[in-house]
Amino acid sequence: MNFMNKNVIAVAIGALGFILGLSFLGNAIKNRNKSENTIAVTGLGSKQFTSDLITWSGSFSKNNSDLKSAYDELAMDRKVINDYLISKGIKQNEIVFSSVDIQKQFRSYNDSNGNYVQGEFSGYNLTQNVSIESKEVGKIENLSRNITEIINRGIEFTSSSPSYFYTKLATVKQEMIASATKDAKERAEKIAENSGSSLGNLKKATMGVIQITAPNSNEDYSYGGTFNTSSKEKEASITIKLEYEVN
Repeated sequence: MNFMNKNVIAVAIGALGFILGLSFLGNAIKNRNKSENTIAVTGLGSKQFTSDLITWSGSFSKNNSDLKSAYDELAMDRKVINDYLISKGIKQNEIVFSSVDIQKQFRSYNDSNGNYVQGEFSGYNLTQNVSIESKEVGKIENLSRNITEIINRGIEFTSSSPSYFYTKLATVKQEMIASATKDAKERAEKIAENSGSSLGNLKKATMGVIQITAPNSNEDYSYGGTFNTSSKEKEASITIKLEYEVN
């Protein structure tokens, strides 16, 4: 093969490679444009509801230099508390007493150099918790507000604030997801209509975390989800992000 024929073949191969390169580039541009021809929208679903489960707890304690005496006195207080709760219409199976926490007490002081010194043993401090879980929300609310009646009976009692929950949250979540999805799709359809296009296939759907706050509050949403337990009235919300192809 002479030198000229070799050059012709080389030019032909180069031209073919150039044509194939243009073809691949054209397909890449086409596919890139196709992937960019999408609409991504976020829809919101929310619902307000009233809690149907309440929990409440309190603690009481006794101090005595003799452990048995302290335990006996605490047991007497426990009976008074239990009888009081029953008299207020609380069911026995709703009342839970924890185990007794026993702490040794010491007379402590700071010496002349300001150093902390643990002094001699001064007695025992016994503490016990009582808690209630009930679906009678109003009844337990009233109980927590009027718990000073126990204190008036000579019992050293500390009451916590009630916590509120909702047992049908799974149903609420499903309703919100449906509402958020519908909201997102309607937004996407409106955007496509305004641009003279139509929606194609759904490419991707991403669900956010559920956020539960008090209605009309300024509570912040959190990355892992917010769950308010201090308010009986609640508002839940969730977001759905949909990505559609556009025709």
